[in-house]
Amino acid sequence: MFFADSLAPSRTTPVALALRLCLHALLAGLLALAVVRAVADGMPRAGAVVGVVLGMGAVYAAGVLSPAVARSQRAAAVWLAALGVCWAALLVLSPDGLWTAFPLYFLQLHLLPVRWALPTVALTAAAAIASFLLHGSPVSPGSFIGPLLGAAVAVATVLGYEALYRESERRRRLIDELVATRAELAAAERTAGTLAERERLAREIHDTLAQGLSSIQLLLRAAQRTLPAGSPAAPHIEQARAAAQDNLAEARRFVRALSPPDLERGSLAAALERLSASASPGSDVHVQFTVSGTPTELPTPYEVALLRTAQSALANTVRHAGAGRAEITLSFMDTSVSLDVVDDGRGFDPASVPCGDGGFGLPAMRARARSLGGTLSVESAPGQGTAVAVTLPLPTGAAL
Repeated sequence: MFFADSLAPSRTTPVALALRLCLHALLAGLLALAVVRAVADGMPRAGAVVGVVLGMGAVYAAGVLSPAVARSQRAAAVWLAALGVCWAALLVLSPDGLWTAFPLYFLQLHLLPVRWALPTVALTAAAAIASFLLHGSPVSPGSFIGPLLGAAVAVATVLGYEALYRESERRRRLIDELVATRAELAAAERTAGTLAERERLAREIHDTLAQGLSSIQLLLRAAQRTLPAGSPAAPHIEQARAAAQDNLAEARRFVRALSPPDLERGSLAAALERLSASASPGSDVHVQFTVSGTPTELPTPYEVALLRTAQSALANTVRHAGAGRAEITLSFMDTSVSLDVVDDGRGFDPASVPCGDGGFGLPAMRARARSLGGTLSVESAPGQGTAVAVTLPLPTGAAL
C-alpha cells in the first residue's frame, strides 16, 4: 500500500514524507507524554514506564528502518505484534498509554489487509477501553466513546484516502496510456501521410511523365522511319530518342523507388507473408497467411491498397481485439482479387464505428477500396471475433 511504502526512508515525495514525519511525531509525542506524566506524578512504577516506552520506541524505529516491513505483510504483522505487546505493557503500567492507540490504528489499517486490520483495530480500541477500568478511572460515556470514535475516524480516513489514491493512480495510468496512444497515432499519421504522398507521386510520374516520354519515343521512332536516307536531321532525332529513352528509364526508377518499401522486395504475397511473420513474435496473436487461387501480377495501386488494408486490419487485431489467432487470406478469382483478415478476438459493433471520410482505420480502408472500384465489408459482433474483407475487380488486362 501507499502508506506502507511511505514508511521506507527511500520514499522522498512530499506527501509521503509529510505522512511519515507526522506519524513519527505523533507517536513520539504520545510516548513522551506518558513518560513525563509518570515521572511528574511520582508514580511508583515510573522507571518501568520509562523502560517500556524506550523499548516500544526502539521496536518502532526498527520497523521503520527495516525494508522488510514495507515489502512483506508477514513482516509487518510481526512488527505490529511486537508493538502491540509493548503497548499492552504500557497500558498495564500507565493510564496515559491508551492515547498511543490512535497512531496504532493508522499503522494497523495501512499495513494489514482490510479483513485483518478491522478486527485488529477493534481489539486495540477494546484494550484502550479496558485500561480505563484497570486503572480505576471513573466510568463515563467518554471512556467508551473516545477510543471508539478515534478508531472510526482512523478507519474512515484511511479507507477514504486509499480509495482516492487508487482512483488517482487509475487516472494517472489512463493519462499515460492516452499520451502514449496519442504519440503512436501521431507517428502513424506521419508515416501514413509520407507513404500516401510517395504513392501519389509514383502514380503521377507513371501516369504523366513516364507515359509522355514513352509517347515521345514512339513518335521519334516513327519520324526516323519517314526520313530519307542520309538526312541531316537523322542524328538529331536519334539523340532525342535516346534522351527520351534514358529519361523514361529514370522515371521508372523513380516510380520503383517511391513504391511502398514492403513491396520493393517481392510480390504482394511475399509482403503479406512477411507481415504475418513480423506480427506473430512480438504479440500474443498467432498470424497465418494463405493464398487461394492462381496468383497474377497486379497493378501497383492494387497491391498498395491490399497491403495497406492488411496492415491496418492486423494492427487493430494486435492492439485492440485481444485475439489469440488471426488469418490473412489473399484470393485470386477470375475477375477479382480479395483479401480477408479474420480474428477470434473480442469483436465489436460495426454500426458504432463512424463512417465518415476522415481519420484512419475502417473509414480509410473503405475509401481506399472505393477509389479502385472495390468494396469493403466488416462482419463482427461483441465476443464473436472480426472478419474484414476487401474485394477489388481485376483490370481487363489482368483478368485470368
